[in-house]
Amino acid sequence: MSDKVLGPGPHTRVRRLPEKARYDEDTINAILDEARFCTLAGVVDGLAMALPTLHAREGRTLYLHGSQSNALMKSVLAARRAALCVTIYDGLRLARSGFESSIAYRSAVVVGAVRLIGEEREKARVLDLFVDAVLAGRSSEVRPMTSQEQRLTMVLALTIEEASAKVSAGPTDDPVEDQALEIWSGVVPARMVFGAPIASSDGAMASGTVELPESLRRLLDNPS
Repeated sequence: MSDKVLGPGPHTRVRRLPEKARYDEDTINAILDEARFCTLAGVVDGLAMALPTLHAREGRTLYLHGSQSNALMKSVLAARRAALCVTIYDGLRLARSGFESSIAYRSAVVVGAVRLIGEEREKARVLDLFVDAVLAGRSSEVRPMTSQEQRLTMVLALTIEEASAKVSAGPTDDPVEDQALEIWSGVVPARMVFGAPIASSDGAMASGTVELPESLRRLLDNPS
């Protein structure tokens, strides 16, 4: 397998609409990085479960974090292996029939080995990665995490062993016999937007003199 190809693998091969599949690392990483959260899958007490949670990527490693009492995270750590997925909603693909109508999206499925991040300095560095994954540059603006906060947080590293992406985009796939119908068809793009910041009103913020941080200014200036 090429160093730049992450699939297909036995757990991530795209079987339905394989023409939408992407297995190159650049496409998969771009989707993982743009997605605001992931969904982690595992088995807890014999029941398949899924948990939406934050993630941060560094090379071929995805980091996950949660409470030390998180049952699903403890389960995938015990199994030493996990699967997760992300989806980015890009809009509507409205065909002339309900059967061909769909949504525009980009998704990725990842499978890999899981390990616990326990060493304090590595854990602190990874937790800062999470802060910056939510808002780039924010980790340098907030107070450092306390030792107690670190102890309360479980951090897992998932090494990507196989992955696939699926991309649904472009015009609808109306069959030729439908194209003469006078029914509107086309694509309606969608994207996430950020509204005007609403400042806290407690403590030092009550004075109204605390300025917007640079990280938030950059986000508002470049919302995409």
